[in-house]
Amino acid sequence: MTTPPDVFDPKLDLEMVRTVDVPPQLMWKAWTTPKHLLPWFCPKPWTTVDCEIDLRPGGIFRTVMRSPEGQDYPNLGCYLDIVENKRLIWTDMLGPGYRPARGGPLGDGECGMMTAILTFEPEGKGTRYVARALHRTEADRKTHEDMGFEQGWGTCLDQLVAYIKKEM
Repeated sequence: MTTPPDVFDPKLDLEMVRTVDVPPQLMWKAWTTPKHLLPWFCPKPWTTVDCEIDLRPGGIFRTVMRSPEGQDYPNLGCYLDIVENKRLIWTDMLGPGYRPARGGPLGDGECGMMTAILTFEPEGKGTRYVARALHRTEADRKTHEDMGFEQGWGTCLDQLVAYIKKEM
């Protein structure tokens, strides 16, 4: 893929745009290195307890999130497009090797729920960060929104920035 979709469809897509005071290279490293992704990837008190990344188109992006009650929620996806320090695109609608997915994030036996497009653009000494989630139906978009997309992804971004400043 050379360019991701540029059209935001409010009926199907969710988006978060923020400028943060860390450079794109560190944002990229935190998104693409399992040991750096684990500490911040889901909103506390949830934790990410496992992560596998094969950073290439068709490669695996897998995480396991654990609820405060100790229940694990595996998430499996496939990278679609990678432009180092600039863009990551992955989907949970496909598994590694572009194989059709089963058992999406809600465990309903359906294929996944979204395609994620992340962009990291230099802005001063920081990064203009855009996280877009594309959904196949308005119902999927609504489900993701009701699960707390804005608050959850915003909290994760805050945790990511704090982690970079402290650990990287």
